[in-house]
Amino acid sequence: MRRGIFILPSLFTTGNALCGFYAIIASINAINITTGNVFSVDRKWILRSAIAIILGAFFDGLDGRVARSTKTTSRFGLEFDSLADLLTFGVAPAILVYVWALRPYGKIGWVAAFLYVICTALRLARFNVQATGKKSNYFIGLPSPAAASLIATLVIFYFSYWESTEGFFRYRAIISVVAVYVVALFMVSTFKFRSLGGIDFSRSKPFNVLIGIILFLFLILMKPSLMFFVICWGYFFVALCEGIY
Repeated sequence: MRRGIFILPSLFTTGNALCGFYAIIASINAINITTGNVFSVDRKWILRSAIAIILGAFFDGLDGRVARSTKTTSRFGLEFDSLADLLTFGVAPAILVYVWALRPYGKIGWVAAFLYVICTALRLARFNVQATGKKSNYFIGLPSPAAASLIATLVIFYFSYWESTEGFFRYRAIISVVAVYVVALFMVSTFKFRSLGGIDFSRSKPFNVLIGIILFLFLILMKPSLMFFVICWGYFFVALCEGIY
């Protein structure tokens, strides 16, 4: 600390924390108390909260990559990143899913949300203790940014494709409770999840790879809510199959 801190990766970490704080504010603003209906939420604010969490995951990926590429990794950066992650990928998703679907169910709802928060804290603490500074292709347990993205994309996918489905509304709480418990427990599990941070874009690649990336980005732009849902949940199920088989 006497020598100072590295500014550039810390700025990205601050952006991560800002996204988490905004997501919490947006979730609070989504509570519609004027109707007297506990199931009623403001769709606009809920979607803003979910998008902020996904944007936070983007900043989280950048701060680590920037720190490694500029050789500015430090113990301070690791601890600062963990505190920001707990806010953005622990507290913010728990409040989001609580406001969105679990608030009307009392103790069951807030216990599920709290379980998610505490599992995120345990996941981050375990990661810090086990961190060796060496590059690894796998994470032990579901990474907290991926876990939060699973929750956020589920919310976005619901408003894009399931909200208008007749009779589906009553299953929203059941699906969210199951998703929260499953994601929370996989964070503290010993399943190995592949790290995407090892992809090196600085080396030359075949021309077809560029075409594939452009087509993939085109699909995301065409159907962002669907594609982000498929990407996040696809990563989860592919890693799960790798761990089992």
